[in-house]
Amino acid sequence: MDWITPDWPAPLSVKAVSTTRAGGVSQPPFDSFNLGIHVDDSLDAVLANRTRLADVMCMPSAPSWLNQIHGTGVVTLPLTSTLQVPDADASFTAEMGQVCVVMTADCLPVLFCSKDGAQVAAAHAGWRGLVNGVLEETLAQFSDPKNVMAWLGPAIGAEKFEVGGEVREQFIAKDAGASSAFKPRNGRWLADIYLLARRRLAQAGVTDIYGGTHCTVSEPERFFSYRREARTGRQASCIWISTDSMR
Repeated sequence: MDWITPDWPAPLSVKAVSTTRAGGVSQPPFDSFNLGIHVDDSLDAVLANRTRLADVMCMPSAPSWLNQIHGTGVVTLPLTSTLQVPDADASFTAEMGQVCVVMTADCLPVLFCSKDGAQVAAAHAGWRGLVNGVLEETLAQFSDPKNVMAWLGPAIGAEKFEVGGEVREQFIAKDAGASSAFKPRNGRWLADIYLLARRRLAQAGVTDIYGGTHCTVSEPERFFSYRREARTGRQASCIWISTDSMR
């Protein structure tokens, strides 16, 4: 199994991982570590991959999966009911052993932790969620948003994320300086989702921002990419407060 460990100065009690497409049992085009049930992969294969994720990473509990809808909703773990997967694009917890997780295949996963390690969160930020405030809504769950660090996981890179003018206009309407994240190309625009996220986080008071170095579209051997393949799997980014800070 191939995975990415965030390079950030999080407390020892905070554990985090971002998966790649390698190391699972799913068959093409979901080869091989697909974690998304909603993409027409074999349910048995996805469940086996999810079990492997929890086992290999020594997770204290199964990740709390979300039905992501490109919105701004945030749930707090543990959930009051586990009978239905909640419609949300972020999860937050202040309890040890609760695993926050989001799935992506070009959208931006953002992991958060308070600098004392007492609170963590994971957010799924496609452009719609990003422009409408999913990162700000997630930060609002923390006791002190200015005492939070963030890590930007693998997403579509600035040279591959082509959007129409209406997307650019929505970002600029919220933040005039967001124009610096767009570059014209053939009547459309190349958008830097990492820069857009950094700007929104900084405006919300987050000064410690890490990650943002991969391109899911340009690294087919390592990442699933919806824009590149359409019918594809999903990788996951997870964060939790360990019940054993030395693990």
